[in-house]
Amino acid sequence: MSALSDQLVSFAILAYLVAMISHAVEYALGNARAQVAAPARELVGAGVGAAGGSVPAEPVVAESATAGRSAHRARLAGRIAVGVTALGGLLHLAALVTRGIAADRMPWGNMYEFVLTVSFIGVAAWLVVLWKRPSLRRLGLFLTLVMVLLVATAELVLYVPVVPLVPALNSYWFVIHVSTVVFSSGIFLLGVVPAVAYLMRAGYERGQRSFPYTLAKRLPAAAALERLTFVLHAFAFPVFTFAVIAGAIWAEAAWGRPWGWDPKETWSFISWVIYAGYLHARATPSVRRNVATWLAVVGFCTMLMNLFGVNIFFEGLHSYGGLD
Repeated sequence: MSALSDQLVSFAILAYLVAMISHAVEYALGNARAQVAAPARELVGAGVGAAGGSVPAEPVVAESATAGRSAHRARLAGRIAVGVTALGGLLHLAALVTRGIAADRMPWGNMYEFVLTVSFIGVAAWLVVLWKRPSLRRLGLFLTLVMVLLVATAELVLYVPVVPLVPALNSYWFVIHVSTVVFSSGIFLLGVVPAVAYLMRAGYERGQRSFPYTLAKRLPAAAALERLTFVLHAFAFPVFTFAVIAGAIWAEAAWGRPWGWDPKETWSFISWVIYAGYLHARATPSVRRNVATWLAVVGFCTMLMNLFGVNIFFEGLHSYGGLD
């Protein structure tokens, strides 16, 4: 089962890579369509063509047909990308299930398993968002890029063989606390993608034409991206709050104190404060939306620090997820 899980993770990475390439094709064809259709719009807008008599209608018709073919290919590439992303998600889920069967426990006992589970939650949540809001599909290019990088890092850098659970984690609180941390982290992972996309798209809509704002040319409107960012964070934050409280209760039962400013506890508190600050800023009319969104991005950076930095560079009571 362990070997099967490893193979399924490799296939999932390949599926996410194919989905990313398909999304990139949709992006490129979308740009090509706009570039081909623009001359036709300019000719008609200038009153030149069949009515003006100076330019034949055939070139405009040909350009419109080319734009139509590009649009069809872009839609096809986008649908393929979504389908392959769903396939990758199924392979990803199967990898987690087989890993759990091999370990005879829930598959989030170390960094490798934690990252795999968090990234799966992010993909599953993205597919739900896409089912509700198909117009956001082009955001999938950035989501699949994140998945390729994250899952590949887990497989190539963080991988550890299946081992029994550390005795200190052998408690029903392991399921309660870690599952809520995993779930909220997965939603935060998805939430940071439209947050960064919003910052780029908002800059593009304000007239910024330098890198990286030009990457957002084909993205949905900034308002839609900002709204999605808020909804995802508003959904994940209460779950994360419960996870922190559950961790304190578990710490009281295991170590005789609910809070001891262990490195992971400290960074969890920092993340909680920043995400709370984001939601407060988002609800405050005097705070600009881009300022509030930057708080969401900083919040996810602290989550990454808690996952990678604390586990690798700090020693504490939570040092269970290293690379050994």
